[in-house]
Amino acid sequence: QVQLVESGGGLVQAGGSLRLSCAASSGTFSNYAMGWFRQTPGKEREFVATISRSGGIMRYANFVKGRFTISRDNAKNTVYLQLNSLKPEDTAVYYCAAERNTDSYSVRPSSFDYWGQGTQVTVSS
Repeated sequence: QVQLVESGGGLVQAGGSLRLSCAASSGTFSNYAMGWFRQTPGKEREFVATISRSGGIMRYANFVKGRFTISRDNAKNTVYLQLNSLKPEDTAVYYCAAERNTDSYSVRPSSFDYWGQGTQVTVSS
């Protein structure tokens, strides 16, 4: 089992940037594909990006359009999400998630086994 803790959220103006981090404890981090999702009140959790266990393959939601970058450092047990050119519609709670022992590149929240508590990102216009 792995515990996930996100950090790096905050308030930023439109066009600004943030870097989210998700630190994993316990378990072998490199055994988990990692993903980022986001959620706003009253809406379902939405796929943002995923990265393979080795970090070699990434997949993004269409709305990202080159603005966000997912990366990981297996030596530091951490996955990152760099958010650039932020828009007010990017405002949400961002969650990281871990998928055990596979690189399915799934966009479905149900494919992921472990979740962090989330970090709030607020983009002002």
